Amino acid sequence: MTPPSATISRHDQPIMWRGQFMNDVVHGLRCSQKEIPCKYFYDETGSALFDEICELDEYYLTRTELAILQAHAPEMAAAIGEDCELIEFGSGSGIKTRLLLDQVRSPRAYLPIDVAREPIERSALALAERFPGLVVVPVHADFTSPLSLPSTGEPRARRVVYFPGSTIGNFSPRAAVRLLRSIARLAGAGGGLLVGFDLDKNESIVWPAYNDRRGVTAAFNLNLLARINRELDADFDLDAFAHRATYVREKERVEMHLVSRSAQLVRIAGLEFGFDEGETIHTECSYKYSLEHFGRMTSRAGFTLIRQWLDPMRFFAVQYLVVD
Repeated sequence: MTPPSATISRHDQPIMWRGQFMNDVVHGLRCSQKEIPCKYFYDETGSALFDEICELDEYYLTRTELAILQAHAPEMAAAIGEDCELIEFGSGSGIKTRLLLDQVRSPRAYLPIDVAREPIERSALALAERFPGLVVVPVHADFTSPLSLPSTGEPRARRVVYFPGSTIGNFSPRAAVRLLRSIARLAGAGGGLLVGFDLDKNESIVWPAYNDRRGVTAAFNLNLLARINRELDADFDLDAFAHRATYVREKERVEMHLVSRSAQLVRIAGLEFGFDEGETIHTECSYKYSLEHFGRMTSRAGFTLIRQWLDPMRFFAVQYLVVD
């Protein structure tokens, strides 16, 4: 049960979800390089599989970012300051958020934003129980679309967006700059951004993180087809597709694909899509930036770097920036 002193409310931003999902899938599968946006990974099953990925030995990203937070959360909180609205993009399990909220002084409210309703509700409830004096407002919305957030009191508190997990790496550099500009507009002048991102490194470290021995990442990738079957009346045979992830270092990114094992025909809500043997659906990119490249992007988006924290191996970076 939530303690009586905890304050939790919910805010749903209208999402024409099934129609948009259908449009994006149909459009993507009609492209010369078939593709499906990676945001559709995160139904309840996909979110649970991603949480499992984060626990894998090969997946260095989560444990490295957690170690940075454990070592430097007080410094991050000091940079953020007090009496802020902490707005989190893609809240996930909330482990990193707890470490941060343990240190932030007198936050006005915490607003996690995610497209997956059930995981965000569970995470918000757990955080409301842990921080009973905190106003917690889970927002069911797509943070890549224009956001309208509820008021948490007057005058409006300074906004700080928390964007962990290297999710910014799932966007192409051009799309990442567009998203960063939208974050700058959301935060407003003097607002902040605490963002984690993966750094360029040797393939021997990166490749196993997306090709784990237990096959959890493969199941996560294939669940996208299972979701299309469930929600869009499709007949993908999951055994007819294979997971593939490669590190294309000259492009600074991991590319994740689903590979058709044979020539086949797939139907989605009565529409037919042909696949040749070996043809792929591009499902995700994960960019691995240099500090210099990431700095150019944030500068173009209207941010100034205040502090940054790296792990000793320089695998991962967390930066705090403010809107110019």
